[in-house]
Amino acid sequence: MHESIEIQTEYIPLGQFVKLINILESGGMVKAFLQDEGVLVNGEREHRRGRKLYPGDVVEIAEAGSYLVTKEA
Repeated sequence: MHESIEIQTEYIPLGQFVKLINILESGGMVKAFLQDEGVLVNGEREHRRGRKLYPGDVVEIAEAGSYLVTKEA
C-alpha cells in the first residue's frame, strides 16, 4: 500500500517531494540521490529533480517505500 502525501499546490517538483517526505537530510543529498539512484514515478525510472508530480502520481523509492501524491481538499 502507498503512503499518501498531501500537497497544497497543483504540482510539486520531484526534488521538493523527496525533501518533503523527509528521507534525506538536505537538498544536496536529494540532488545526488536522484542523479545516482533515481526513483520510480508511475513505474518509470526518473532522475530529474524538476519532474512535476501531480495528484495521483506514485513515487517508489528503494528502501524507503511507496508514496501517493494527493491534493489537499
